[in-house]
Amino acid sequence: MTLADTLRAADDPVRQPRQMFRNRSAKFASIPMILTAMVVFVGGTAWTVAHSFTKSRLLPKWDFVGLDQYERLWNSNRWIISVENLLIYGVCSLVLTMVMGFTLAALLDRKIRFEGAFRTIFLYPFALSFIVTGLAWQWILNPDFGIQGVIRNMGWQSFTFDPLNNPDIVIFGILIAGLWQGTGFVMVIMLAGLRGIDEDIWKATRVDGIGVAKTYIRVIIPMMRPVFVTALVIIASGIIKLYDLVVAQTNGGPGISSEVPAKYVINYMFEAQNLAQGFAASTMMLLSVIIVLVPWAYLEFGGKKRG
Repeated sequence: MTLADTLRAADDPVRQPRQMFRNRSAKFASIPMILTAMVVFVGGTAWTVAHSFTKSRLLPKWDFVGLDQYERLWNSNRWIISVENLLIYGVCSLVLTMVMGFTLAALLDRKIRFEGAFRTIFLYPFALSFIVTGLAWQWILNPDFGIQGVIRNMGWQSFTFDPLNNPDIVIFGILIAGLWQGTGFVMVIMLAGLRGIDEDIWKATRVDGIGVAKTYIRVIIPMMRPVFVTALVIIASGIIKLYDLVVAQTNGGPGISSEVPAKYVINYMFEAQNLAQGFAASTMMLLSVIIVLVPWAYLEFGGKKRG
């Protein structure tokens, strides 16, 4: 069929209804999902954003106060600390998880002995809930009977490692637990991507005398771009909703030094009984996600469409 025939078929009023009713079963099956997305997600989001401009307390009410809740939010030292902690945790988690996950995957991809055992060991922490992980690392980092206590009992009495009780580095103590749980999952994603690389590419690089490290940097990593994007989206979604790990390890302490936005929202909505302030904080979290996703979506899909 020529291009002209294709255009005529697209303009044919008889064929258009036929194309509309193709795959009717799939379209009917998707109706509940579409309705759920529209009502629950879109409707719930709009309802939350609208009530963030009110002075709702225990119950929502349409009593608008403009941007007062947002002004109060950004004047709150607790919220500022929460955002700073999330930025530190997010940047470190994204970089370290990707680097460590890819490194482990590259090592396992060398067909080492006991690969299955190592893969299971590295992936096992991901099977645990954040609450279990947080409690486990709370014990491991305890100064009395954790790492510090064990090393001091071995004779190094001056050794100090107590991040969860130090306001300046407490977020890094939480980061350790997050890396321990999430790195194995990223490793599996990266390993699946590496196993999808054609073996002929490795043979060609060996024939050309290209080193292993240079092959990964110049050839393999660019080919695994979709895998890296998938891993980044999964990691970023976990960072934004960081809550369980903080509650299990520090509950926001010492003081408010390990507060995060999700905990701020939960506390104001259910403990302080200030729905509007919690809605304003959750709206800012949503806005941060949009700021990250919109440029990425434009570069990812807009570039392909232009191409």
